[in-house]
This record gives sequence, C-alpha cells and structure tokens, in this order.
Amino acid sequence: MATATAKARGVLFVHSSPRALCPHLEWATGRVLGRAVNFDWTEQPVLPGTQRTEFYWEADAGTGAALASALRGWEDVRFEVTQDPTAQTDGARYLHTPALGIHYAQTDTAGNVVVPEDRMRYAMEVAGADPVALHRELRLALGQAWDDELEPFRHASDDTPVIWLHTFAG
Repeated sequence: MATATAKARGVLFVHSSPRALCPHLEWATGRVLGRAVNFDWTEQPVLPGTQRTEFYWEADAGTGAALASALRGWEDVRFEVTQDPTAQTDGARYLHTPALGIHYAQTDTAGNVVVPEDRMRYAMEVAGADPVALHRELRLALGQAWDDELEPFRHASDDTPVIWLHTFAG
C-alpha cells in the first residue's frame, strides 16, 4: 500500500531580482510546482533596477528545498523560501544572497530556527573555551549573516519607511 505524500505550504520571497530574470524565476518556480505561475512584481527600492515579490505555495513536503535549488543558480537574486512543518516533516528556511550563497535552517512550528544537537556540539568543539568563537559559530548556525544582509530588503516597500545607513553594491 502506497503512503500519501505529506502536503506542505510556504512562502517564496524574492527580495531582489534584476528585471530581466523575473520571467525566468516564474518559469523555474512553475516547473517545481508543476503549473504555470505569475508573480506580482514590485520595485525593490533598496537596489534600484530590481524587483521583489512574495508567492504563497502549497505542494508536497520537500517543495521548499526544490524551490531553493531551482532558484539558487541565479547569483544576482536574493531570495528566501520557507516551508511550514507538517505532521511528518520539519519546517525549513532557505536564504540566498549573491555574496553568501545559500543557507538552510530547520524551523519549528512558530518559524523559529532550530539548531540541531550535532551542530551545537560542533560549535562548542570548534570554539573550545573562546566565547567569541562560540558566538561566531552560533551566529553562523543561525544564519545571522544572511538575515543581516536580507533585512533591509525584507522591509523595503512603499508602505514601510526605510532609513539607509549604507548602499548595497549589487
């Protein structure tokens, strides 16, 4: 007897994409989902000449990973894919920036990043008695560098005032 695949849902956030790549990102997403998709693109004020979108999806568990894999080939794109946990699977969060590449994190039912025991033990082993090194390893495990780079892009919209402390060089 075959078992049913768990259904999952999540969100694809394209935080910045060059305008010319937007149709390609729709095509890649549609290919993963098995249907054509059309995103509602808006200007990304953080990086002039780029677009942003949010797309809610529902598909088989594991689709979050497939979406992240399909989109990571475009280096000029900043994106985030979330997949909510199901009764059979953990949640997931995939972050991508041109400078840092991709970061994966397991998430709980509230969307918090969960750092597995083995990763914590590795951080303690690498850091030894050095608290600064432990802090660095835990920030890495949590994906802090990715969050730091993506945060201005997440909040830059017509409805959200943004104070720029520096500019991003593509």
